[in-house]
Amino acid sequence: MNNLINLERNKGVNRYLTVFQRKTLENTLQKELSEQYRQRILIMLLTDEGKTQSEICQILNCCPATARHWILMAKTGMAHQWQNSPIGRPKTINDQYLERLQELVNHSPQDYGYAFRRWTGKWLSQHLARELGIEVNERHINRLLHKMGLSTSYHPERPDDSLENTHKCRIIIRDLSSTDLEK
Repeated sequence: MNNLINLERNKGVNRYLTVFQRKTLENTLQKELSEQYRQRILIMLLTDEGKTQSEICQILNCCPATARHWILMAKTGMAHQWQNSPIGRPKTINDQYLERLQELVNHSPQDYGYAFRRWTGKWLSQHLARELGIEVNERHINRLLHKMGLSTSYHPERPDDSLENTHKCRIIIRDLSSTDLEK
């Protein structure tokens, strides 16, 4: 989005915004803002100048739904609420959820009354939904575990490759040194 969009200076004629609202929004544009917040303000200022939704979408390269929402905010005198609507989808996972997930994975499900020995993403999701009231898809549980360096997969301890553990084996494979080959 072009940060240097020329806003027409209305000569005393504001269509929807008060002089105070317009001045406040213009001053806010001078501050460092995320592109989404900057876009909201520009939509309202362009609306106040009389630009149509399609013109605003072309100028700012934004979707019609975004333009429509912030045009309505400007027209209904709600321009001051440009930062009250958080950007993006609200986060459902909090630190408490992540800590509890880690705690569960580090303990056996049998410690919590389940008959099975290993957690699955589905069972972790169901358990945490009952316990914390936050429903999360099992695939997202597995993504979270991966980010935390954890897994529900079974990884048995690898036996030592020393000779002491080979007494049960019939065939022993070892690296041959060059001196063994010469003999």
